[in-house]
Amino acid sequence: MTQTPEVPPTDRPVLIDLQEVRKIYVRGLESVHALSGVDLQIEKGEYVAIMGPSGSGKSTLMNIVGCLDTPTSGVYRLEDVDVSGMNANDLADVRNRQIGFVFQTFNLLPRSTALANVELPLLYGGARRRLRRERAADALNRVGLADRMTHRPNELSGGQRQRVAIARALANSPSLLLADEPTGNLDSRTGEEIMALFDALHAEGNTVIIVTHEEAVARKAHRVVRILDGLVASDEPVLHE
Repeated sequence: MTQTPEVPPTDRPVLIDLQEVRKIYVRGLESVHALSGVDLQIEKGEYVAIMGPSGSGKSTLMNIVGCLDTPTSGVYRLEDVDVSGMNANDLADVRNRQIGFVFQTFNLLPRSTALANVELPLLYGGARRRLRRERAADALNRVGLADRMTHRPNELSGGQRQRVAIARALANSPSLLLADEPTGNLDSRTGEEIMALFDALHAEGNTVIIVTHEEAVARKAHRVVRILDGLVASDEPVLHE
């Protein structure tokens, strides 16, 4: 299958640049080609949805973009730095400083307050206590949870827990917000509220990538990249009224 991106280039700087990225998993005597030479560029300030059926390579692509995994071959440059050959410690540092993750299952510490959960990436980054508290409080305020800072996850609704997760992703002012099925555990109304929040964050200038299997969620983005058989099958803008 030939990759034929259809999104015209702009003069914005490129944040993510994947060139001929391949990922091969060896399982016994079998080699699984999860990605088969992906070329993909995402500019700063874009709002992109990545879609694909089970087994398409969508999750593998997300893991590589999020520096959770490295390609078998090819080049991945993040903010013009080649991260494709970095070791585990360097990748962990990149993830903490430059990528804010939002997961379907929230991944919050159950015994910690909302504020303490949001402080985590700042703690790992070595920020001092006062700065951690200030940035975490600001992030919670941005997602509308200024009055829930001392609540623990079991005292929050599903939508509020996801907002805490988004605040945590924002705490370090990352280059990229990467969300994996962010509405998957939410009812439709709460899911709409979370997607409206992503829209607002994008409007503030954040680069947002959402990985989803839901067409309605993908259409909230401004560009949809579809993955099939380890390649980019289509790459199209979304027209919003």
